[in-house]
Amino acid sequence: MSISFGRDPVDDEVERVLRRLDTGDWDDSESALVDLKEEAGRRDKSGNVLPGQPQNERAAEHIAGESACLANTPGGGALVVGATNDGSLVGTALEIEWLRHRVYELTDRALTIEVRDVEVQATRLLVVRAPQAIEPIRWRGKVTWRVADHCVEVDPATWHAKRMIQTNFDWSAQPSPVEATSAREASIEIARRFLRSAGESRDLELASQRTPELLRRLNAVTGDGLLTNAGALAFVGREQAGLDYIRRDLPGGDSRQRVREGGRGLLEELQDVFTHIAAHNAVRHLPRGLVTGQVRDLPEQAVREAVVNGLAHREWSVAQPTTIEHVGTTLRVTSPGGFYGGVDSSNIITHPSRSRNTALTELFAALRVAEREGVGVDRMVRDMIRLGHRPPEIEEIPGPHVRTSLVGDAADIGWIDWLALLAPTETSEDLNALLLLRRLVDEGWVDVATAAPVLQLNRTETQGAINRLCQANLSNAPVLSLVQGIPPGEPGAWALSTDARARLQDCDREEQGARQWPSREGIARGYARARGRISSSELAGILGVSPSNVSGILKDLEAAGDLRPSRPNRRGRGFYYTPAH
Repeated sequence: MSISFGRDPVDDEVERVLRRLDTGDWDDSESALVDLKEEAGRRDKSGNVLPGQPQNERAAEHIAGESACLANTPGGGALVVGATNDGSLVGTALEIEWLRHRVYELTDRALTIEVRDVEVQATRLLVVRAPQAIEPIRWRGKVTWRVADHCVEVDPATWHAKRMIQTNFDWSAQPSPVEATSAREASIEIARRFLRSAGESRDLELASQRTPELLRRLNAVTGDGLLTNAGALAFVGREQAGLDYIRRDLPGGDSRQRVREGGRGLLEELQDVFTHIAAHNAVRHLPRGLVTGQVRDLPEQAVREAVVNGLAHREWSVAQPTTIEHVGTTLRVTSPGGFYGGVDSSNIITHPSRSRNTALTELFAALRVAEREGVGVDRMVRDMIRLGHRPPEIEEIPGPHVRTSLVGDAADIGWIDWLALLAPTETSEDLNALLLLRRLVDEGWVDVATAAPVLQLNRTETQGAINRLCQANLSNAPVLSLVQGIPPGEPGAWALSTDARARLQDCDREEQGARQWPSREGIARGYARARGRISSSELAGILGVSPSNVSGILKDLEAAGDLRPSRPNRRGRGFYYTPAH
């Protein structure tokens, strides 16, 4: 059995309106939930209908304003674009993806609409669904909502007072139309398998429960015996596939395997995708180090978090699946819906997480499929860096969609061995320490200003993270050293100590690896740009050499037009260079 999700008063009203338009018996009555809208900008001065275009800025602005109004209204609403108020069918040629993303941009990236096309009497119309907003969405500085069949302005205080009545609204926690007895046995068994794999006594005890009790304790069923939307997704599924997995050996290569099958529980889809990813996630054997025995190209927990986050936090009102492209040793997960709850690429590690689908997120966590919200991203970043990989790239792309990319280059065994030497041992588990060490190895130095965006912390917290790393040691030698030559009163900067750098080079040689260290010229350019100056003493302090050994580097950068001397004679105490541009 499979079900269609999103059945609510708005969807029911959309279907009623479309039937009335199709039969031609529209009676000019308006609905508080659905509004007919002719595409703006389609008529000339004489009132003649002009040919439709895929992109129409005036129409996008009109739809954005109306959609913001509907989203601010409890329960949201929908527009039928391409029909006039009297039921006449004009049609529209607007491109769906363009319109969805343009409305998102016009509403300051606050509103993600669902758009689908329908054909009524051989005329293409668009159904634009605006989900209920979590925070008031302003359009041209105003907050409006629907009163009867009109959009009226409302002050934010009144909006919030109304919204407080519906606090903690969560679509995934709402009752579905599906009885708990419809849960698929295959999905139930996979849920038990996830629990048994966790191995903890409470999980094993939960896995042993009869199905009704299991669903109840997972909060997947209501008191009336209906599955929640989260439970229906997980244990029954929908007609459309929730996941679309594609495997290619090389970029641009032929698809080797594909998993896209609806009509089954999301847990079944998830288990199937995990199995296929594991089959193509090669195992590498390590002789020793932080990770003993063997590792995979991509850390298994990071893979799980990326895939599950692409399901738990996505917009489920959109029919398209969460896509997973597994190309070589790169995994890219793209999910419908933009960032949510104030999260973006610049704060995703540290921002308090708010899921669109809290009940679904908690269901996955209860089944031990992935971490609870707010922890999984930390885990992904940490696990990738510990193996010497680049941190996950999590970005918002047009649609809007959220894309998470895990790039599994060959495990950096020298780096892994080096981390194993750190003391105290928990340093190699500290995400902030790992991010700082990665920055130091890649860029040569760090200060509070450059580290803060990397750690996604404020300056006070960043200074604390640097101070903690300063207390760490490696083979009884400090890991960090304070850069010398910085003028009094200027912010401090740090580099790897000479001993720490030498020990990493030893680890690389033992593994017959060749690390690509940043060039001295590159370090000098980056430092000067970031801090507005550089002297031979500062560069020497970063590199752990004598100032006389680096003065020629700075002169060469001046000759290349990268640096400018602070004094024409280039001499004297306190002489330094500044960026040329």
